[in-house]
Amino acid sequence: MHEYAPSKINLFLDVIRKREDGYHDLGTLFQTVDVGDTVSAEIRDDGVVTLEYSVPQDYPKESDLVYRAALALKDYAEVAASGSGVSESEKSRMSGLGADLFLEKVMPLGAGLGGGSADAAATLRLLNRLWNLNFEATMLEEIGAKLGADVPFLVRGGSAFAEGIGERLTFIDPLDLPEGYALLIATPLDAVPTKDAYAGVPKSGPDRWERYKAECSAHSGTRPYPLQPSALFNAFETSVFPKHPLVAEMKEKMSELGAEAVLMSGSGASVFGIFANKALAETAATALKPISRYLAITKFWHK
Repeated sequence: MHEYAPSKINLFLDVIRKREDGYHDLGTLFQTVDVGDTVSAEIRDDGVVTLEYSVPQDYPKESDLVYRAALALKDYAEVAASGSGVSESEKSRMSGLGADLFLEKVMPLGAGLGGGSADAAATLRLLNRLWNLNFEATMLEEIGAKLGADVPFLVRGGSAFAEGIGERLTFIDPLDLPEGYALLIATPLDAVPTKDAYAGVPKSGPDRWERYKAECSAHSGTRPYPLQPSALFNAFETSVFPKHPLVAEMKEKMSELGAEAVLMSGSGASVFGIFANKALAETAATALKPISRYLAITKFWHK
């Protein structure tokens, strides 16, 4: 059994305030895109979860979000089955839940595209079917929130406003590119540690975010509206570009190559550009290849 794990970009991202717990309140517009990894699984009945990769990874399996998502779902299912009214056979089945997982890895690490979070979300969806749990999406989102801030959104994907640390979601009518347009995603030969992005990022308060949401609502009938250059914003560019000039260079070059709108995604390092047609995007991708560790011409993704 297989499950696609579409990644995401941020069409708007503002840092509103730093909280007392050390986290930051954000305001962002998430959009899934049609590039991603694939998670596969075969069921086991001995309670064991294994994980293998198409490409060796340089971190321990126990820290992988795919593995952690599988264990989190298994634990939740076992707890849910321990209540009254559950048959002994069902309790026994839940205690034996296991799977051999395989991750076909395509997306780059440290790229601001939510690749690892998308893998976790795909694992939750996949094992929910494989193990015949039939949990609602909202339940999978609740489990996913404990794994990472982007995971709840990526359980369903599509287009959504996210607030708090990303866990408060408001799904909106699906956004799309104007007809004939193409999306180019490029990750430069650099990676941005999260601490670099948050160090020095301006905290703007809620006004800009609230104005943006209101403007989106006012233009909800003209769906390319949020893609206008004036509507694309990422506060992390202020803190990332001085420390990571390759990311700034990627944005500048993509604009020079004809993108009508360009923005860094998440906390970096990836940059995406919206081009009037696929041919322009292909020309830009060829020009950017020498300074890129990942390139993809794609589109928005919706179920």
